[in-house]
Amino acid sequence: MLLSQTNNPALLLIDIQKGFDDVAYWGGERNNPTAEDHAAQLLAYWRANQLPIFHVQHSSTNPVSPLWPGQAGHDFKEGFQPLPGETVVPKNVNSAFIGTDLKQQLDAQHLTTLVIAGLTTDHCVSTTTRMAGNFGFTTFLVADASATFNKKGIGSQSFDAELIHQTALASLNGEFATVVNTATVIKQLSASQQLA
Repeated sequence: MLLSQTNNPALLLIDIQKGFDDVAYWGGERNNPTAEDHAAQLLAYWRANQLPIFHVQHSSTNPVSPLWPGQAGHDFKEGFQPLPGETVVPKNVNSAFIGTDLKQQLDAQHLTTLVIAGLTTDHCVSTTTRMAGNFGFTTFLVADASATFNKKGIGSQSFDAELIHQTALASLNGEFATVVNTATVIKQLSASQQLA
């Protein structure tokens, strides 16, 4: 499946917030250190081409979380602050569709194609991607613009962040979304623009 600008794809940036810089809190190790660089490339392309952008912002209900509202960790990372006219979708669970008006906004604007990137691959990115696929959106998940952290298994065994990232992507690809990378997204959209 190919991306096309004629479909007016919406970019969903999931939880690119300062609180995720606290690596120790989230698991002690993170994969894909260039995820934000790739996400910034996507954001720049969407802005340059005046395509729809949605910034999803997690507001934790846990007072000790770095994503608790009112503290610095809740803020978007540098370079990802929304510009006037760009939509912010606040949420407090994993899915950007639960307890928000995201689907209503997408439907009202007749947006049917979603490009998803952000943090973290196996939690909010995955949950949002699964629901997007279930809702019938044509969904693309950008692997190199997403990242996650080490996880502990039910027997306290340690699973490294890259393994968690890759298995999350594998479980989504072809079932809920098409997994792509940043270069592919920009190449396909640029090609469609030239054909228009």
